[in-house]
Amino acid sequence: MEEQQGILNTGLRGVTIASTRISDVDGKAGRLIYRGYLVKDLADRASFEEVAYLLLYEKLPGSRALEQFRSRLAAERRIPEEMVAALKTRPADSLPMDILQAGVSMLANHDPDIKEQGKEAADRMAVRLIAQFPVLLAAWERVRAGKQVVSPRTDLGHAANFLYMLTGEEPDDEIAHFMDVALVLHAEHSFNASTFAAREVASTRAHMYASVSAAVGSLSGDLHGGANVRVMQMLKRIGSVDAVEAYVNDELDAGRLLFGLGHAVYKTDDPRAHILAPMSERMCARIGEPQWYAISKELEHEGKEIFKQRKGIEIFTNVDFYSASLYYAMGIPIDFFTPVFAVSRVAGWTAHVIEEQYAGAAQKPALYRPESDYIGDYCGPEECTFVPLDER
Repeated sequence: MEEQQGILNTGLRGVTIASTRISDVDGKAGRLIYRGYLVKDLADRASFEEVAYLLLYEKLPGSRALEQFRSRLAAERRIPEEMVAALKTRPADSLPMDILQAGVSMLANHDPDIKEQGKEAADRMAVRLIAQFPVLLAAWERVRAGKQVVSPRTDLGHAANFLYMLTGEEPDDEIAHFMDVALVLHAEHSFNASTFAAREVASTRAHMYASVSAAVGSLSGDLHGGANVRVMQMLKRIGSVDAVEAYVNDELDAGRLLFGLGHAVYKTDDPRAHILAPMSERMCARIGEPQWYAISKELEHEGKEIFKQRKGIEIFTNVDFYSASLYYAMGIPIDFFTPVFAVSRVAGWTAHVIEEQYAGAAQKPALYRPESDYIGDYCGPEECTFVPLDER
């Protein structure tokens, strides 16, 4: 009972609830592993398609397997015309993550495997979702801007095609590479909030789309995927390097968060942040707006130093900190930062749903059913006596 009391109302932080073969986050060492591989090595040397294959099939593909997988993804780069028509009925100021979550549910209506229960059907649904997320989001960006929806291209890689569909222009190699690396870095992160949501729903034997829809809802929150939006808004409010120190003190005085600093697991800098930072610096310089990287760098320094002075503990940079300025410099709308996160993380979510439902790391599947500690005290120690409506 004493051990139970120690984890009550802690958001399950530090509580191990299941086994997984998919990824490992070593918070103390600042190490992230996908299926045995360091994320740094994957970001340096592998494409997003290779990483998605690794997450789904537990090994890196050979040349032939990779070509076949890329062909499968390219073949599924489409959404039904009925969905495009439905997007045109949505208010233009709808939150993109709400559009994505609704879109996932609509895609389920058109999936030929939706009533199938086998692992092979789950794999096919996973590939469709990975392929369709960028198509759906790019279509929404075009629709809400009053522009013609851009058809996908099968000759472009996953990252390049996404950018092409967003803008209508084929990205150059550097931008396509930076997006590809960003997708690799965001593809998986063990039992984070959205992955836990997906696995909990999957444990009920709900289908792939229901599980992924739950994950999308979780990712939309400010304390999870929505943090990258808040980082860019923060940089905009600060406006210049000279204003950073005052901003940090004002925010901490008011008891507010410094978005992009701090993490539920890492006790050192997030290893992904160090990979994203030079890309942010390069892109900001490339568009002639180096201030966004400069403010970020100063905010990282001042935020860490002032926080330690005030609280006596260290705070560390997370993945959202430099992804915000990187995406902004790439021309991605600020409210699309979190959807871009989802374009990547759907690879990890689908791998986890399959692992959960088909006991990939456990003896058998199990329904998640935690307990709660009821503390209601409405009528003393006994239950309340019902009073008829006309006597209340």
